[in-house]
Amino acid sequence: MHAQQRSCVYRINRLNLKVMELKTFMNEDFLLTNEVARKLYHEYAKEMPIYDYHCHLSPGEISQNKPYNNMTALWLSGDHYKWRAMRSNGIDEKYITGQADDFEKFMAWAKTVSMCMGNPLFHWTHLELQRYFGIHEVFSEKTGEAIWKRCNEHLKEYDFRAKGFIEKSNVKVICTTDDPVDSLDDHRKIKEDSTFHTKVLPTFRPDKGLGIEKETFDQWLQELSQVCHMNIETYHAFLSALDQRIHYFHEAGCRISDHSLEEVVYLEATPEEVEKIFLKKLQRESLTPEEVKKFKTHTLNHLGRKYHEYKWVMQLHIGALRNNNTRMFALLGGDAGFDSMNDQCIAVPLSKVLDSLDRENRLPKTILYCLNPKDNDVIGTMIGNFQGGSIAGKVQFGSGWWFNDQKDGMIRQMTSLANLGLLSRFVGMLTDSRSFISYTRHEYFRRILCNMIGQWVVDGEAPNCSESLEHLVKNVCYNNAVNYFEIE
Repeated sequence: MHAQQRSCVYRINRLNLKVMELKTFMNEDFLLTNEVARKLYHEYAKEMPIYDYHCHLSPGEISQNKPYNNMTALWLSGDHYKWRAMRSNGIDEKYITGQADDFEKFMAWAKTVSMCMGNPLFHWTHLELQRYFGIHEVFSEKTGEAIWKRCNEHLKEYDFRAKGFIEKSNVKVICTTDDPVDSLDDHRKIKEDSTFHTKVLPTFRPDKGLGIEKETFDQWLQELSQVCHMNIETYHAFLSALDQRIHYFHEAGCRISDHSLEEVVYLEATPEEVEKIFLKKLQRESLTPEEVKKFKTHTLNHLGRKYHEYKWVMQLHIGALRNNNTRMFALLGGDAGFDSMNDQCIAVPLSKVLDSLDRENRLPKTILYCLNPKDNDVIGTMIGNFQGGSIAGKVQFGSGWWFNDQKDGMIRQMTSLANLGLLSRFVGMLTDSRSFISYTRHEYFRRILCNMIGQWVVDGEAPNCSESLEHLVKNVCYNNAVNYFEIE
């Protein structure tokens, strides 16, 4: 073959490779590796609504129908997933949380995305550009400026505000994460908007009330006193105030509580002992680790009984090791990208927490999430200990959380659940996000779910029965959550 011919063949092959790239990179069959999976996703999962029962969206931004000046305000503000990746890529903090202008920050993210292959951020970023902005180019430093301009033009449109993104995503229910001292005024304003049809409800998150060992407890207790219009000078009064706020939240539509248990503890104490511990805290005296455990055990048990009384769902997020970088915590505060997995043992104390409520037949519906995947099978077997009461999937193994809400993490979590319990009763995916365009994570989850089930069929491990498969997929994507949470 002459040199000229070889050069022509080389160019043709290069062109073919380019065409193949355009056809295969995150196309309509992204993550769907077999024909059954493609049918399950495109015919059953794709158009199902979203039930976002746990997220960190701002109720204020929803009530205001917040517009976003540019993509940095929408995409990068508060997103500690992206911040961690940018730091790993050597980006100066000035371009992450610092004083750089928004375009510079956006381009710093564009520079980082090309380095993110293998990280779910690479897929999430492109899904968000594709689904909300119709942009299918690969996002990089080279394409960043053009994409910045195109996206910012869209953000000038009315339906590219907070409520518009929710409606585009076909979200039926959103449960935000709210402190007991919150007024919930924004939730009321949202409800009053007759043109907006998504239910936005509060979730009761009393972490600051259980964190008696933390410096923030005293200030939070003052705020609780103010909103309850009472002096909280005893532990009994403290519990009464929490009960008052549970009722207040219930009246506002709340049906779910949430706790972040960095460490699962269980140490029984009498009411008199806990009263003394509480008074000791009020007197600014140091508490021993055992006293802290007794307070947390007694208080969580009280709250669990109250959730059961109100027919709420209790969520326990287990195993985050927060604020590891002291220097950066002093500079930026919490939720800035310096948290990681804990590796403490959870089985014994978690069993006791659940059993203490179940002994009185007052264990509410409960969802257990673990941040460390070493605990997947612990959770997978633990939930089977406390099922019953004629409630399907009463105790749930929650979706792959935080560092696990990526392909491998989701597959591991669902595999453990399927092996040890009932995948068919799983309440499915949530966003756990602060971003209004992160609803594509549900698509990501659904594609992974459909591919996993499809592979079972291909391998002869599950029957190729369209009716059964349709029910399984639709139930995990949406219907199970509707039935489980029973929010009217």
